[in-house]
Amino acid sequence: MTVEHESIEFDVLIVGGGPAGLASAIRLMQLAQEKNIELEVALIEKGAEIGTHAISGAILKPQSISELIPDHKEKGCPIEMVVRGDEFYYLTRNKALALPMTPKYMHNTGCYVVSASRLCRWLGNIAEEMGVNIFPGFDGKQVLYGADGRTIVGVRTGDKGLDKDGSPKGNFEPGIDLLAKVTIFAEGARGSLVKSMAEPLGLYAGKQPEVYETGIKEVIQLPEGDTYFSTSRGNDIHVMGYPLGLGTPGGGFIYEMAENKVGIGYLTALCYEDPALDPYDMFIHFKRHPFVAKIIKGGKVVEQGARTVPTGGYYTLPKLAVAGGLMVGACAQLHNTPALKGMHIGIQSGMLAAQAVVDALAEEDVSVNGLQTYVDALEKSWVKAEMWEGRNCAQALAKKGIAKLIHLGAQYITGGRGIVDPMPLEADADTLKPLSAKTDATEEKQGYDGELYVDKLTGVYLSKTIHREDQPSHLIIHDMQVCSEQCYPKFGSPCTVFCPGEVYELELDETTGKAHIKINASNCFHCKTCDVKDPFNNISWTCPEGGEGPGYTMV
Repeated sequence: MTVEHESIEFDVLIVGGGPAGLASAIRLMQLAQEKNIELEVALIEKGAEIGTHAISGAILKPQSISELIPDHKEKGCPIEMVVRGDEFYYLTRNKALALPMTPKYMHNTGCYVVSASRLCRWLGNIAEEMGVNIFPGFDGKQVLYGADGRTIVGVRTGDKGLDKDGSPKGNFEPGIDLLAKVTIFAEGARGSLVKSMAEPLGLYAGKQPEVYETGIKEVIQLPEGDTYFSTSRGNDIHVMGYPLGLGTPGGGFIYEMAENKVGIGYLTALCYEDPALDPYDMFIHFKRHPFVAKIIKGGKVVEQGARTVPTGGYYTLPKLAVAGGLMVGACAQLHNTPALKGMHIGIQSGMLAAQAVVDALAEEDVSVNGLQTYVDALEKSWVKAEMWEGRNCAQALAKKGIAKLIHLGAQYITGGRGIVDPMPLEADADTLKPLSAKTDATEEKQGYDGELYVDKLTGVYLSKTIHREDQPSHLIIHDMQVCSEQCYPKFGSPCTVFCPGEVYELELDETTGKAHIKINASNCFHCKTCDVKDPFNNISWTCPEGGEGPGYTMV
C-alpha cells in the first residue's frame, strides 16, 4: 500500500520536549525578538504532554536556567527545595559511614532540587506563549535526508492507527513529514533517531563507546510531622557502597522535596558483569538499608520511573553538528558524570544551539561548516570545562576495588587527566560474563508491601505507563534464535532480569527446553536499558505510537 505523507515546513524543528529541547525553543524565540526576525519553530514530543516522559534526579545547577530566564523565580519556576548542604555516605550492609569530605564536583549548596516533569511543563508553557508550535503526542520515526543522502531536511512522525501486524485500522493516520532548514535533536539518552544517524553520518567515528547507567527513581510521600530533613545538616544525600559495593559503579540519592516528599533513586552502571544482576533489586536493597529505611519510614510511593543516563563523558561525544542538524542534551552524551547531573548542561547546550541556528539561517548556510559555531561555542564554554574534568571518570569507576580509588584520586588532583589519558572504555553490551552458579547478585529477592516497597509491575502502574495493546511492538527482537541458542544458554536471558518493567518474559518449551522471549511492550518505561545492555545487540527500542508511554507528573 502506498501511503501519502503530508508535509509541513518550518524554519527549525526540535525533536524532544525535555530541558535541552525546550531551552532551544525558548532561546530561538528570544533571539527572534531581539533581532526582529520571523522564525517558525516547531517542537515535537513523543509523550502525551510535555513533561510526561521527563525524569531525572534532579539537582539543577542554576547558572543555565538563570541565563535563559533571569527572572525564573518570579515566573514560578517549580523549585522543590534549595540545597542547604550536602551529605555523603559509604554504606556497609548495616551501617552508614559519613565520609570526611564531599567531592568538589558534588558540592550542591545553592542548587535547586526539581522535578524534571514539572520543570519541563513550566518551560513548555513559556515556549508556547512565545510562539513555539508544540506538538505533544508525535514521535520522530524517521530522519529525512536531502538528495545527497547526508543533509538532514526534517523528520517523519510515526503512523497512528496500525494494528498488531502493522496493517492500517479504520482510524489510521499516516505520519507527517516535518521539514525544516535545521533540525535540533533533543531526544534524551539513547535517542532512536540519533542512533539511526550514527552509521550513515559517522557520528561516533573515532570515539569511545557510549556507556550508561540505569536509574530507578521514586517520589515518596512521607507522613506528616518532622522528618530526617527537619534537623539534618544537608538536604541532598548521596551514597556509595552497599548493595553494589566497590565492584560495579553505582550509588543512591535522597533529595528533600516540597510537601513532605522525598525523591529517592539508585543508579547501576550497565558495565556490570553478572547477568543475574537486577538494577531494580539493587534499588530495593538500597531502600531497605537501615539508614535509608529510617529516612523513608512510614512513607508511600506515589510515583516511580526509570531511565538510562549517559555517563561516558567527553571522549564519547558524537559529532554534534551535521548538515542540517544539531544534537543537544543527553542524546549527545552531554552529562557531568562525577557531579551526577546533566540538566544544566542540557539547557546550556540548547541555548548555544539556538544561537548557532540563528546565525546559520542569517548566513543562509546550514551546512556542517555553517553550524560548526555550535560546536565551537560549546568548546569555549563552561560545559567543556565541566566535561573535560570528568573525561576519564566512567573509565575509573569501572575499575575494581582499590584500583578504582587510585584512578579516581589521581584524576581528582590532576583535573581529570589521572594516570592514563584517555582511559579506554568497553561497551556495556560487551561486559557480561557467562552465567554461573556463583553470581554476585543472586540474593533472595525481598518482599514487597505494596506501599513503600513495591514490585516492578506496581512500579509500572505508579508511572502511569499506557500503551495500546493492539499495535506493532516498539521493542524489536531481531532474531529469536539468538535468544534461544546463544543468549539463554550463555547468559540466562538477562533482558528478563535487567528490565525494570518486566517487559521481557522467559518461556521455556516443555519438550525441547528452548527459550522464547515474550514481549510485554505495554509495560515499557522507555528507559532503553535493553537497547544498551543486550549482549548480542539483538534488541532495538523504537518509538511506539505517539502519546504513549509513561505519564510522569512529579519525578
